[in-house]
Amino acid sequence: MASAGFCRMLTIMAIILVAGRSASADPDMLQDICVADLASAVKVNGFVCKSNTSADDFFSALLANPGATNNTFGSLVTGANVQRIPGLNTLGVSLSRIDYAPGGLNPPHTHPRATEIVFVLYGELEVGFITTANVLYPKIIKKGEIFVFPRGLVHFQKNNGTVPAAVIAAFNSQLPGTQTISTTLFGASPPVPDNVLSKAFQISTFEVQKIKFRFAPK
Repeated sequence: MASAGFCRMLTIMAIILVAGRSASADPDMLQDICVADLASAVKVNGFVCKSNTSADDFFSALLANPGATNNTFGSLVTGANVQRIPGLNTLGVSLSRIDYAPGGLNPPHTHPRATEIVFVLYGELEVGFITTANVLYPKIIKKGEIFVFPRGLVHFQKNNGTVPAAVIAAFNSQLPGTQTISTTLFGASPPVPDNVLSKAFQISTFEVQKIKFRFAPK
């Protein structure tokens, strides 16, 4: 009986430990700093530490100015993650700046490794996320306001105004990752089979091929 009770206690402790770790998007840091050696051929869950570091490893002016939005979607995401700021390695945070032309869209996408919170610098946006029960949580947000997108859920931002808009987005991961739904499905390499997409979207294979042509790598 004591043995069964002990096993149950170990199981409960294991569940608590796993639940506690899942609250953090990145591994816990084990030293003051671990500046990423982006040139290293060694691959780990994160980046190995380099020996020669400076204040510049923790600095970036990437988000200071608006990005060019003259593209298909009319938006541009400028990421300030560990790949651009090596000092973020093991710290579990990163930022992005997203600029939107009038009518610009940051299309439906997910961040598999992080929750996102956006702060509106200027302009007005229609935003929303969709739960796994297919419930949309929409909102109009303006300058100085904040909105949160839970980790892993499909979400979007759209500038319906006649003037540009911009946000700063924060993530609880040094490298949150992004999967844009349309590009992931129709621009994958090698391509997702036409008959899979045709059945999934209830459209003809000809229509699938037309969409794939738009998302083909340039």
